[in-house]
Amino acid sequence: MKIWIATGGTGGHVFPAMAVANALSACGHKITISCDGRVRDMVKKSKPKSARMVHIWASGVGAKSRIKQIYALFKIGVSAIALVVRFLFSRPTRVVAFGGYASVPAVFAAHLWRIPTFLHEQNAAIGRANRFAMRWVKTLMTSFPSVSGIPEKSNANVVYTGLPVRDDFLRLAGAAVAGKNKLFITGGSLGAQILDDVVPIAVAQMKNKKIFVTHQTRPENVARLQQFYAENKIRANVLSFVHDMAGTIADADLVISRGGASTVIELETIGRAAIIVPLGINPDQVANAASFAKRGGGVAIEQAKFTPKWLSAQLTDLFDNPARLTKMAEKSRVENRAVELIIDTVTK
Repeated sequence: MKIWIATGGTGGHVFPAMAVANALSACGHKITISCDGRVRDMVKKSKPKSARMVHIWASGVGAKSRIKQIYALFKIGVSAIALVVRFLFSRPTRVVAFGGYASVPAVFAAHLWRIPTFLHEQNAAIGRANRFAMRWVKTLMTSFPSVSGIPEKSNANVVYTGLPVRDDFLRLAGAAVAGKNKLFITGGSLGAQILDDVVPIAVAQMKNKKIFVTHQTRPENVARLQQFYAENKIRANVLSFVHDMAGTIADADLVISRGGASTVIELETIGRAAIIVPLGINPDQVANAASFAKRGGGVAIEQAKFTPKWLSAQLTDLFDNPARLTKMAEKSRVENRAVELIIDTVTK
C-alpha cells in the first residue's frame, strides 16, 4: 500500500506517527510523511530511510490575536489545496493522521478523493483540530478507552488502539516495584512550576524522610532545589534532563507529574502509581488524569488543591503502606499494543 502519514506541531504528535511509519515500512508499505516546519528535523531523524517527506505550511489556530488566527487558517487552506492537487497525480491508498492542525490538509484532501482516512487522538478529550477533522475521517483511533468531545453527528468508527511508546518503555512493561522508597517528580516545563513549589516543601514536612527523591526541573531551578533538599536533609537527585525516562519511572515507587497523554500512557505501560496534577487550563490533561485515576492506579488532583499539607499527608500514607503502592502499580498497568493495533486497523 501507499500510505500517507500526516503529523506535526509537537513531538507528542511526531513520535507515535514515526513509530507507526517505521513499522509500516518494515512491512513493505510505501510511506510518505507530511509535517510542518516546527518538527521537520525531528521527523527527518526518526522516519524510515525509504520514506518521502512533504512540507506542510501550517500552524496552530489557538493564538489570541484574530489576525494570527486568520493567517493560520489561510496557511492550512493553502496546504489543503496543494495536497488536493498532489493527490490527483499521486493518490495514496490510505491516509493516517496523528492530530494537530498540520494533519488537517491531508485529511481534507483525502476526503475529496474518497481515500480511506484514519485519525489518531492522543488525549482522553478530543482536541479542536481533530474535532474539526472528524467530519472527513473513516475511523478515529484513540489512546484511551473512553474519549469525550467526539461530535455526536460523526459517522466515524471509533477504535481503541492505545498510544505508541518508545521501545524502552515496552521492555520495562510490568516491571516489579522495587520498594526502595523512591519518589520521582517529572516536570521541566514552565507549566510544571507548581511541582517545584509544592513537592519539596511537602517532603520536608514528612516525619519519615527516608524516601529518595529524583526531581526533574527546569535548568534555572536546579541549584535552588538542590540547596533546599540538602538543607532539609532529604536525599535527592535534582536534574534538568532525564536520559533514561523509562528506567527512572520503573525504578520509582511513586511518580508525581502533569497529565500529558504521553506521560500518562508511559506510566500505564510500565505500571506505576502516580499523583497527577493536570494543567487546569488544559481539558485534555484533566481528562487524561481522570482516566488514569479511574483505574485505581493513582490520584488526580486539581492544582488549586495541590498544597504542601495535602501532599505531605498523601506521601506519608503511601510510603508507610508499600503494599498499597504495589497494588496501585498493578491497577495502573495497561498492555501497550498500540503500533500493532493501529497497523491492523489501517491495513485491513
